Amino acid sequence: MQKKIATIALLVILCFMTTTVFAASTTVSTRIKDIAKVQGVRSNQLIGYGLVVGLAGTGDSNKTLETLQSVGNMLKAFGVSIDSSQLKTKNVAAVMVTANLPAFARPGDTIDLTISSMGDAKSIQGGTLLQTPLKAANGQVYAVGQGAVSTGGFATSSGGGGTSKNFTTVGLSPNGGIVERDVEAKLGSDGTISLSLAKPDFTTAARITNAINSRFGNIAGANNPGTVKITVPYMYQNNLIGFVAELEDLYVTPDSIAKVVVNERTGTIVMGGNVAVDEVAIAQGGLNVNIVKTTSVNQPQPFSLGETIVSKDTDVQVTEDKAHTIVLSATANVSDVVGALNAIGATPRDIISILQAMKAAGALHADLEII
Repeated sequence: MQKKIATIALLVILCFMTTTVFAASTTVSTRIKDIAKVQGVRSNQLIGYGLVVGLAGTGDSNKTLETLQSVGNMLKAFGVSIDSSQLKTKNVAAVMVTANLPAFARPGDTIDLTISSMGDAKSIQGGTLLQTPLKAANGQVYAVGQGAVSTGGFATSSGGGGTSKNFTTVGLSPNGGIVERDVEAKLGSDGTISLSLAKPDFTTAARITNAINSRFGNIAGANNPGTVKITVPYMYQNNLIGFVAELEDLYVTPDSIAKVVVNERTGTIVMGGNVAVDEVAIAQGGLNVNIVKTTSVNQPQPFSLGETIVSKDTDVQVTEDKAHTIVLSATANVSDVVGALNAIGATPRDIISILQAMKAAGALHADLEII
């Protein structure tokens, strides 16, 4: 008998151990690299004004004054003097050129360009962008762009009709820009670096701080829920890249607020696993009203002096579906609510309306975001 009791006790202990391991395995951890970035490591936006030439009659019309003036100024720079009013610019289009200058880009590196028509050109397909200076917000030139334009589409017309694919007034020039000036990033110049969280959160910032201090000692502190400031250890002062690489490879468990996101247009519902629901009763039913009109004809007796009478009768029928009621305990979550509503035949829009009512009643403990 004692052996049986010991065996049962051992099985119970194993069951508890299995449950604990399973709960731990469901905890999702991620790298610091995926939820935060080093401050100062960022790209910069560039913009420029230029001309696309070589178009097959699909460029700007003579009504686009900026194109006429730009072509005239360009020709003067090459020693050609001509009256701008005499120009025909149907093979030329005025465009705005935009690009992103990556962090740590060096002179000679190439970047991609986006070229957008700003006049009344029909298409910039097959054109060539002339050399265009690209400036940052401070007005300084950091790159120049020039090269063939690819729109990835087409536009044709004939006899009053036409067809097109994609937007032919916006194109790309892969590697069409050349970096002329770099942007110095002062990374760790004062012996410290800062991590900026993608989604500021007190709990996540505290967990990142604890993970860093557990690995390198007491070198990290969170000034606010969006920033963790780190003092570079003495042994890594000459190997800052290696230190940042080790930081980014640390694993933490990010935290987030409970949220339910619903899309009314498509009936999509996305929810987090930490959404809680108080005890609540939900009734779901419908009211159907049918109105039927019929026409009756009454004929008089033969050889009588009566007249034929036509009457219209209206029959109103009201039916109400039996309401389906479900009661959920306080331990339920939104997945239980949605599963129960699906079981009684509620549509996605019914579920969205019920979730909104639960939020208004205070039974849904989560942010309800409607997109």
